[in-house]
Amino acid sequence: MTDLTSLSAAELAGLVARGESSAAEVTQAHLDRITAVDDRVHAFLHVDTEGALDAARAVDARRAAGEPLGPLAGVPVAVKDVLTTKGIPTTAGSRILAGWRPPYDSTIVRRLRAAGTVMLGKTNMDEFAMGSSTEYSAFGPTHNPWDLSRIPGGSGGGSAAALAAYETPLSIGSDTGGSIRQPGAVTGTVGVKPTYGGTSRFGLVAFSSSLDTPGPCARTVLDAALLHEAIGGHDPSDSTSIPAPVPDVVAAARLGASGDLAGVRLGVVREFAGEGAEPGVLAAFRAAVDTLTKLGAEVVEVSCPHFQYALPAYYLIAPSECSSNLARFDGVRFGLRVGDDGNRSLEEVMSATREAGFGPEVKRRVVLGTYALSSGYYDAYYGQAQKVRTLITRDFTTAFEQVDALVSPTTPFVAFPVGARTADPYQMYLADLFTIPSNLYGGPGISVPCGLADGLPVGLQVMAPTMADDRMYRVAAALESAVGPFTPPAL
Repeated sequence: MTDLTSLSAAELAGLVARGESSAAEVTQAHLDRITAVDDRVHAFLHVDTEGALDAARAVDARRAAGEPLGPLAGVPVAVKDVLTTKGIPTTAGSRILAGWRPPYDSTIVRRLRAAGTVMLGKTNMDEFAMGSSTEYSAFGPTHNPWDLSRIPGGSGGGSAAALAAYETPLSIGSDTGGSIRQPGAVTGTVGVKPTYGGTSRFGLVAFSSSLDTPGPCARTVLDAALLHEAIGGHDPSDSTSIPAPVPDVVAAARLGASGDLAGVRLGVVREFAGEGAEPGVLAAFRAAVDTLTKLGAEVVEVSCPHFQYALPAYYLIAPSECSSNLARFDGVRFGLRVGDDGNRSLEEVMSATREAGFGPEVKRRVVLGTYALSSGYYDAYYGQAQKVRTLITRDFTTAFEQVDALVSPTTPFVAFPVGARTADPYQMYLADLFTIPSNLYGGPGISVPCGLADGLPVGLQVMAPTMADDRMYRVAAALESAVGPFTPPAL
């Protein structure tokens, strides 16, 4: 691992801005790192070598011309393969989109380019973001750099593993039920789900439209805040985008790094403080809460009684929305087409294409969602789940009248071995037990490393009210300053 690949995004940006290193040198170092380790990690589905070097040279030319550079100019970034990239393959981890090169950039990617970041390529993911381990990618699983026999979390395991393997200092994920925070927790990195609507969904291949939230992934809280600032804000192209500026998350991260949480009141979610989590995870979480108390925070217990119904509600709402969103993949307009030999009907071609193009987890959720939306069952299943969603939102509202933010473990367990849970979908779904409530509510959440259990990373989750993303950054940065970074074994 070269010195450049071990630095934070903020440090790399400073080197480029001062002319102590060129963006091209920084980019090449990370491309070399990808070449050296990604055959074992499999974090990337596509590496855009020439495009990345061209973008880096453009940053160097701007600096040479005396043009002002943004706070992340010249810093490499990897993008989850669920966001469209003009002329660069976008598969969403599915064979049904293999070979598709979008004619446009998503808003997130467009803002990354405008910020002067250098896109290295697209990262591996569970197919259509449906999964909690990145084992459901049509192109093979990603492996956790802490232990290559274990999963890196999902659905955005590629984005998190690329960080932990020092292949990139920054990456982008998307969080529908925990797909940024859960990989962050099990890889010892920082994963952020912004407030729903605080980052644009334009150009995001949709899974569950009322839940999907793009967000930043990094190795430090400050780096995540800088990336959040670059990609966030109102987007007229997204009807769910909030017409308000991003809270000052960078200032909050810098304030938190001072290690002073005096005046901050935190709530430990009673329903998530013990049941269902591994002993090592609970021990690391409780030690982290003690640390937050020593930093000056007041910690109290808060009850959110309807959180226990979040998992079943989510697995009715998300599949129902996915069954509608994935109807567009019909073998006619773009992507894979199977069986079109001139003798088969449109319905037969559509059926053959979906059979060949969709993996088992996608089929499972489409069938579940279609059933939940069918005549005679809508009110009994989907309608009831939406009522539960309202109750969970009320739990959050009541809790935030008492505290500034909520804390819990991010995941109930550390990274499990590849293949250990694929035969039991319910056990796989439990990985997102603690993260799903924030998606149903729409508020922000961050996972920050808080310790180790059995030599593997454990994450602490901080949840804040909607459009109060800065609160969670302050708490996460304070904890990070106290416990320090967690470095995976060398690959």
